Amino acid sequence: MPPFDVPEGDPFGPHNLPYGVFSHPGSPERRVGVRLGDHVLDAGAAAHALGSPYASLLAHENLNPLLAAGRTAWSDVRRALTAWVTVPSHRATLEPLFHPLSSVTLHLPFEVADYVDFYASENHARNVGRIFRPDAADSLTPNWKHLPIGYHGRSGTVVVSGTDVVRPCGQRKAPTDAAPVFGPSVRLDIEAEVGFVVGVPSGLGRPVALADWREHVFGLCLLNDWSARDIQAWEYVPLGPFLGKSFATSVSAWITPLDALEDARVAPPERTHPLLPYLDDSDEEPSGYDLRISVAVNGHVISEPPFSTMYWTAAQQLAHLTVNGASLRTGDLYGSGTVSGPAERQRGSLLELTWNGRDPLELPDGKRTFLEDGDVVTLSAWAPGPNGTRVGLGDVTGQVVAG
Repeated sequence: MPPFDVPEGDPFGPHNLPYGVFSHPGSPERRVGVRLGDHVLDAGAAAHALGSPYASLLAHENLNPLLAAGRTAWSDVRRALTAWVTVPSHRATLEPLFHPLSSVTLHLPFEVADYVDFYASENHARNVGRIFRPDAADSLTPNWKHLPIGYHGRSGTVVVSGTDVVRPCGQRKAPTDAAPVFGPSVRLDIEAEVGFVVGVPSGLGRPVALADWREHVFGLCLLNDWSARDIQAWEYVPLGPFLGKSFATSVSAWITPLDALEDARVAPPERTHPLLPYLDDSDEEPSGYDLRISVAVNGHVISEPPFSTMYWTAAQQLAHLTVNGASLRTGDLYGSGTVSGPAERQRGSLLELTWNGRDPLELPDGKRTFLEDGDVVTLSAWAPGPNGTRVGLGDVTGQVVAG
């Protein structure tokens, strides 16, 4: 089938057009590509062939120059790409510049600057509170309804989908152990998240207001923030996640621009506590997203977390991240935190799905409390698009391998 003839209902039709970076087998050259169905268009070559003024933004080995160009350029390039793949007169020129996805290698699409992970799902936070603080009067910490809790992670271990995840080693100590031991994690987990990619930087000492977040954030992707629960439990008091989280964070090879998700925008859940002015979004346009996520282990779907239930939005997270004057850089990535819904099969981590190992999952290849070597985890998602279509988000897959 010619690349232009995308089947009706394909979630990667011309209404989507996510960006990625690819190379051909045997070639070190990386190219910016745009996905259409099961093909990738060499965006830089297409822009050059059609005499586009945006060729200089697309003829690079990653998306960072386009990310830094700003919202006007983002919208202009998207309109141009839409015309290129839908106007029949361009077919003869562009058809040789399409490549089957099966014939290319996909790479990390942008150079990651800083990485921050949040904790924005009330359902997830309450589940974790009930697991680890069962006698507490409130399963949420006192600050949770007043600010988006987060921590700074390690950008150097953000990897593209398909990269193996080596089981991490570290110290661990069970409550009944007399002393800590060193070795591979025995409670390796996943966290189903959504990542937001910053394009336009901000100056040091200049907070980003809620209303301005879309001027800085280019798009989003699925994100799996792998977690070694046993290592984390021993190390995180009093300073928080470190080795238990820094060994791998997997992201999709495709970045979906925010402009492709206009029909998926929704209001966040009702606020139950008054918010300080810099976080008060009651008069702002909705900045929640209706994303339907699926989590599969070895091809078996174990959970379907709904992103629309997230209490804190990406706009609020960015406002909080910068309110102290911290600056943004092109390529900054921030994760939503684990996405969990109110139902049992909507939980975004094995910690919750198995209730800290108490209730093993029944899979076709055996029971699971936490991940075993050889397990393959895949996150996939879609969002409502224009005229009843679906907007597909690129999958995130990783296989656990022994260290």
